[in-house]
Amino acid sequence: MITNTRGFLWSDLETRALLEIWGEADVQSALDGNFRNSHVYRDVACRLAELGFERTPEQCRIRIKGLKRQYYQAREGLKKNGHARKICKYYDEMDRILGCRQAGGGAGGDGHGVPERPLAPGPAADGSRRPAALAAPPSAGPGDPRDGHEEEPDEEDEDEEGGELGSPRPDSFHRGSGECSSFVQHPIKVECPSFAIPLPAAEGFKQINAHTNASPLLSQAKRSKKRHANLTLDKMMEKFLQQSMDTEEKFYKYEEQRLKIEDKRREAEHARELQMLQMLGQMLAGISSTVSQRAQCLSSSPSRRSNHRSYGDNFNYNSMTAALSPPIVIERSFSVHKTHSIKDMENIFQLVRNVIPPLTAKKHKGQDGRIGIVGGCQEYTGAPYFAAISALKVGADLSHVFCTKDAATVIKSYSPELIVHPVLDSPDAVHEVEKWLPRLHSVVIGPGLGRDDVLLENAKGIIEKSKVKGIPIVIDADGLWLITQQPSLIQGYARAILTPNAMEFSRLYEAMLRDPVDSNDHHGCVLRLSQALGNLTIVQKGERDLISDGEKVLVCSHEGSSRRCGGQGDLLSGSLGVLAHWAFLAGPEKTNGQNPFLVAAFGACSLTRQCNNQAFQKFGRSMTASDMVLEIGAAFNKLFEN
Repeated sequence: MITNTRGFLWSDLETRALLEIWGEADVQSALDGNFRNSHVYRDVACRLAELGFERTPEQCRIRIKGLKRQYYQAREGLKKNGHARKICKYYDEMDRILGCRQAGGGAGGDGHGVPERPLAPGPAADGSRRPAALAAPPSAGPGDPRDGHEEEPDEEDEDEEGGELGSPRPDSFHRGSGECSSFVQHPIKVECPSFAIPLPAAEGFKQINAHTNASPLLSQAKRSKKRHANLTLDKMMEKFLQQSMDTEEKFYKYEEQRLKIEDKRREAEHARELQMLQMLGQMLAGISSTVSQRAQCLSSSPSRRSNHRSYGDNFNYNSMTAALSPPIVIERSFSVHKTHSIKDMENIFQLVRNVIPPLTAKKHKGQDGRIGIVGGCQEYTGAPYFAAISALKVGADLSHVFCTKDAATVIKSYSPELIVHPVLDSPDAVHEVEKWLPRLHSVVIGPGLGRDDVLLENAKGIIEKSKVKGIPIVIDADGLWLITQQPSLIQGYARAILTPNAMEFSRLYEAMLRDPVDSNDHHGCVLRLSQALGNLTIVQKGERDLISDGEKVLVCSHEGSSRRCGGQGDLLSGSLGVLAHWAFLAGPEKTNGQNPFLVAAFGACSLTRQCNNQAFQKFGRSMTASDMVLEIGAAFNKLFEN
């Protein structure tokens, strides 16, 4: 939106274009021959717009007024010290335009205008002598408007009130007699209507000018009052706009606070409803168990009445006790206890054991899992290696690494078992990886990926291609940075698993829910983030690993160690890629109807913690991720094979 404020900046090119248009003969004639010049400046603004400069008529008028003011100041300076061009940059153009105007007598469109400057002493048209007050302007003094602070008063006032430099006033008649002293008619064009209106101008005009020169203080006082009013109006408008902006900003701030309060209120109500449901479930379970025990006691105690009970009574009694015997359980979205019981964890371990495929002689290479690791750049070569070798150690048959050309040789030197593809930084990286996707059972995106724009864009394309083929996706490390920037990339894809640490979880939570993480409700935060992302699986790594699919929260509190070495998150993502494939392939009968990715995530978290514990027992504080890799086989056997 174009503003017409006085302080709006004009470029040199715009100013010269404006002067060229303003100096044209038809524009000057129109300005001289009209009481109101608003339509003239509208035409100037339209011509300026044709040259590519969008300005309003008011801005053009104000700019011309400022240039004229600078010109008159420069002209006074030229008389004193000759430094005109230091005061007015466009002195030559203004001097040419205004000089031609004075030479032409300020004529309007029909050549009958009044001269721009006051006439010199001499005989008038009617033979009378012009008074000296009309012959020349008063000398510059303290009250002269041309003292460097304003442009010449004739120019300024005629610009603002409609006449342009010498247009005759409509009240130019002899006030004493009430008659016009001269009938020299000057057709003067007005904006509306478009026909000429003859107005007399001669002695009445002289008398008004004489009256004006006789009382210069009164004229200057009126003019000063008018300028003061304009300045006050500008300040009032500026203040009004500022107050409007402040009010709007406060409104949005209060509205945002209201929405936050409303969200917190809804969350509190939801938590209260969940608590009431839990209490109701426990009460019903207690009542049903009490009724069942009482029924068993009655059925076991001998009585004479029981010996004479009919078949129909026995049938009704048994059916009633059978209906009351099983306890009623309402499944909770997350546990209110700090940790799961040993029995609950053992049940989940059993589900993990169910999805692990047995080793038989009838299988061929690749049948137990072909895993793809997308990541690895010049700076980070260890992370993709740890993820890929962990997948092999857990039980995958083949492990592919799609990395940059600089990282390929280094990763190959770590292990000959890995299949390394140096394509991630090539122009057709997405196409190269897409050719391998039909052979892969799952992909792990993020270990060692880095935050280079080219690599992130290629990773984005690989995620989209994997979603089309329905491949389980594990996203870790810098892959989570990409998801934080573009959550819609993975939102709603149920076969995705995100493995953020505390910092990554905080960034992702704030990006999705526009609210900081509640440190007093970790379970609820994990649950809400999963729901916001479309009920995909979230694994929040920490002191206790929290796993959620948006419907329930599992807590993995398997014993690990206090050592946090770099790379153990890559062990988790690599092993999770294998277990996700196994759990997805096993079907709901092996997972007891549970979400297969919840089962896989619980197994991977438990395995990583067990490796951490065993390596710490051997190496203590000097333990590294490589030491944990050596413990994968023994830890897997201890948790899932024995």
